[in-house]
This record gives sequence, C-alpha cells and structure tokens, in this order.
Amino acid sequence: MLDSYRHKGMRRKLAASIKEKGISDEKVISAIEKIPRHFFLDSSFTEIAYQDKPFPIGLGQTISQPYTVAFQTELLEVKKDDKVLEIGTGSGYQACVLYEMGAKVFSIERHRPLFQKAKHLLEQMGYFPKFFYGDGYKGLPAYAPFDKILVTAGAPEIPDALLQQLKTGGILVIPLGSGANQVMTRIRKLSDSDFEKKEYGNFRFVPLIGKKA
Repeated sequence: MLDSYRHKGMRRKLAASIKEKGISDEKVISAIEKIPRHFFLDSSFTEIAYQDKPFPIGLGQTISQPYTVAFQTELLEVKKDDKVLEIGTGSGYQACVLYEMGAKVFSIERHRPLFQKAKHLLEQMGYFPKFFYGDGYKGLPAYAPFDKILVTAGAPEIPDALLQQLKTGGILVIPLGSGANQVMTRIRKLSDSDFEKKEYGNFRFVPLIGKKA
C-alpha cells in the first residue's frame, strides 16, 4: 500500500478545494488531507481518487464525493470521543474521517462483501472502528445511545429507531427523500419527544435499503 509524495500532494489540493467550497471545520479538512483515498479504489484509478467526485465501488454503491463527506461531517459537529453511529459503511472512507477526528465509530453495512472488504482494508490502514453487518434501519440498540448518527444513503423517512438511539442533545445527519435527489437534513434531539430540524440543500445518494420493522 503505497502512499507517495505525489499522492500526498494530490490530497493537499483536494483538501484546499474543499475548503474553497465552504468547508470551514479544520478537523474535517485535516482528515481529508491525511487519509489516502486512493486505497479505496482500484490502483488504476489513482488520478480519479483525488478528484472531488463520487466513484462506484460495486453492488450499486459509491464512495461519496469528498465534498459531500466533508459537508455531512461538518454538520455532525464531531468532538473527540463522541460515540458516532454510521449507517452505511460502504468503502469505509467516511468511517476513517470520523475515526481520524477522534470519534468512537460504530458502522453498519448491509452488503456483506462491502462489510468484509472495508473491515479488512481499514485494519490494514490502522483504523479500527467497530464494524457490524446488518440492517441500518434498526441501528445498534445494544450500543445506544449515541452522541451523533450519520446516515450515508438517501432515506425516504427518518427511521424511528435512530431517533430513539440518539442521546438528548445529540445530532442526526441524514439525506432525506425518495427521488433522484435528497435534502441534507440535520436533526438535533432536544428531548425524548422534541426535535429541531434544519435543511441544507440537495444532494444525491444511493438509496438506504433495509427492513423498516
């Protein structure tokens, strides 16, 4: 696994471009600059790895555009030692960003091949979030409550289980909508029955799949 000066130079340019697009959280920018995104793609796609674009990773899934990863992460207001639940491990790149920022990361993936591949890759890279193979709609009740919850797929609605597993004062970031585009939405839990909701524009994600029961 080669991470050359050339790779690091491309990462610096990527981090700078994300900052120019409005990302201001220095911890997010630093994580983007540090993590070798080319490790998540086939070796023949190194140039593409540091473009601000999504890329297919198989099974109808993608590694998200770096700006989108940064935007969601900034909305999450990650603090060191935050207990963060990620719904949709995918390539594992977003989990690395959260881990790099000092979060205690719990990540669920419903596609077994992606779950296995991400777990193996991140261990090789020295990142050790807790991985789970399962249904993201259900969250991880055995490990709740969480300070923050991040959904990395488009959801037609907010799964009630995730709201229940969020600490009071905690934040859930989720792309909402069942069409081609979703609205990035941040939910802040004020009490067991009171939530503050804010919307942050349109994005495009693969759909969140799972049983709602």
